[in-house]
Amino acid sequence: MQVSEKIQRYTEKLPERLQIEILDFVEYLLNKWKQEKDEDAEWTNLSMQMMMRGMEDEPIPEYTRSDLKVAFRSCKIAD
Repeated sequence: MQVSEKIQRYTEKLPERLQIEILDFVEYLLNKWKQEKDEDAEWTNLSMQMMMRGMEDEPIPEYTRSDLKVAFRSCKIAD
């Protein structure tokens, strides 16, 4: 049985006034979670902006075909 099903079963056993309290608490938790998620996104954006600051003035490197070499070495896997 999943958690949501357990919550529903317990909630159905309660009187309506307590079900309303549960609903209020769930709405509170949803709002709190959304706010935390939004704050995390803000910090991520700010962090990215600070990291990238000044990079727009740097020259873009130009690579040639010879710059794009990939070397593979054979390796043995120990038994």
